[in-house]
Amino acid sequence: MKCDLKNNKKTILSILLENESGSLSRIIGLFTHKGYHIESMNVNLTNKNKIFQVIIKTIGNQKTIEQIEKQLYKLINVLQVIKIIPNQSIEREIMIIKIHNTNKEKKIEIYQIIKIFKGRIIHFTLNEYIIQISGTQKKINTFIKIIKNISKITTISRSSIISINK
Repeated sequence: MKCDLKNNKKTILSILLENESGSLSRIIGLFTHKGYHIESMNVNLTNKNKIFQVIIKTIGNQKTIEQIEKQLYKLINVLQVIKIIPNQSIEREIMIIKIHNTNKEKKIEIYQIIKIFKGRIIHFTLNEYIIQISGTQKKINTFIKIIKNISKITTISRSSIISINK
């Protein structure tokens, strides 16, 4: 069942999963086989032994999202599926970005922008900076938009979204 384009919304699902051989591949296989879209995915160990949390950002209308949830519960090793509610959750992403700048006047502006966005310079040379920024997807996208107007971006590495209901 492919998601139709009408009333599509981005949805984040948090899946608790027993860490057994093939568990994660079954989740990916479900999305692939049914034609569901995965925009981002994060997998991490929880505080419970051998239980993983898989956070998937997907796109679909309400019916499609409900179908995904039902299909996930049918999979072996899936313990729980939680829909992350946008206004009742915290969501974050982390980005490491390398920029190249030879303009001395722009260096002060770059430092100010990093400070405004609560970023950190984690490595630097004479003309290059590696900067770490964390926050919402919107915050990170805004930082990229601003910084590319004053400096050359050479590399970007971004994590998937992590999220939790309040």
